[in-house]
Amino acid sequence: MKINILLIVLSITLFSCNNNKSPQDEGAFPFHVPEKKPNREMSSAMERIYDNYASPRPENNELFSQFKYTKVKGFDYNNNDGTISRRDPSKTIFANGKYYMYYTHRHTPTPPMGAKVCNDTIPSSDWDLAEIWYATSKDGITWEEQGVAVPRPPKPNIGWRSVSTPDILFWKGKYYLYYQGFMQASGTRGDDCPVTASWSESPDGPWTPVNKVIIPNGNEGEWDQYSIHDPYPLVYKGKIYLYYKSDFDEKPHKVRMQGLATANDPLGPFEKNPLNPVITSGHETSLFPFKSGIAALVYKDGPEHNTIQYAEDGINFEIAAISELMPYAAAPFVPDAFVDTKDGRGITWGMAHFININGWDTFHSMLVRFDCDLSQDINDPEMKQHRVIHKPDVYYRQGLSNKQKSRIKRENRKLIDISNFN
Repeated sequence: MKINILLIVLSITLFSCNNNKSPQDEGAFPFHVPEKKPNREMSSAMERIYDNYASPRPENNELFSQFKYTKVKGFDYNNNDGTISRRDPSKTIFANGKYYMYYTHRHTPTPPMGAKVCNDTIPSSDWDLAEIWYATSKDGITWEEQGVAVPRPPKPNIGWRSVSTPDILFWKGKYYLYYQGFMQASGTRGDDCPVTASWSESPDGPWTPVNKVIIPNGNEGEWDQYSIHDPYPLVYKGKIYLYYKSDFDEKPHKVRMQGLATANDPLGPFEKNPLNPVITSGHETSLFPFKSGIAALVYKDGPEHNTIQYAEDGINFEIAAISELMPYAAAPFVPDAFVDTKDGRGITWGMAHFININGWDTFHSMLVRFDCDLSQDINDPEMKQHRVIHKPDVYYRQGLSNKQKSRIKRENRKLIDISNFN
């Protein structure tokens, strides 16, 4: 009995001594970075690279990638005079032996002129007076424009002013296009437009509009009381997971975050997640199944922009990687978007858009292809480089405004005056 008590006391003493070891006793961090988290006291930064990321090395993180861009063929932009715009592509899908893409298409007599000048033919914004068109491709680079998928319906149906920002769902043998339906010109309160939908038995149409609101706005005072934008559906856990963006708050700059609504039927009813918003940044919603969860491309706007995030449950997203030059309005090719996969394979390419191609007087957007390595099935070291090197003119284009130059001139003058006075 005495021996047992002695052994217990000795064990407690040894455990206490080990717990009281200082970082100095452990020695410096090893030269070769351990792939697995070492059992030692570390700084918050070192703890984070093991706890928050799949690997302490970006090149070994399957959810880290740089992005490469390719000019696509098959689209005319009227010499970039601002009268033709293509933007906000849908996820690319593969059907009938080819790729399909749906997008916002504007062809107007003039470029956007603003809300105060617009009328029934002059657009207020790049997505005003638009229709949803589609194109097909054999390789994702050369596209053949097929024409209108969803036209503007007659007034007063949802979207009579403009239909834009589509995304696609395939569910039980039918195709569903979700999109924003404008009843006022953008720039008034027209941006507070609802999400509606059309359905078809073929990716080529014809598309039948449902003429109803798919996801209702929030109640007064709630974060999404005004805008439900950029609908993006996936099939996950046997349900339709439809992610969307909302603009809210009225500070000098709006806050943009992402929400989630789920349904058992493509036309609803959709139930908003009680934890909304589920992503605190990002301008468009761009997601894909990855392993057993959902990954998101979170570019532009908010404290976590330029990140790739992951949620094991499709709800509680964490930063998985930080990247740069991320695609605007990314619309990836997601082969397993609608199969309710339990092992999402990731993405390697998709479509996006560039905006303001030729200046504010001829404002328009164009479609572009991006490539990446966010896939379990390829290993592309070129996509895993840690940084992108820009030529000096890229930085100089981000030059000071006249207002900033005047401020700096005043500050310098003030310092000189103080120095002369002393």
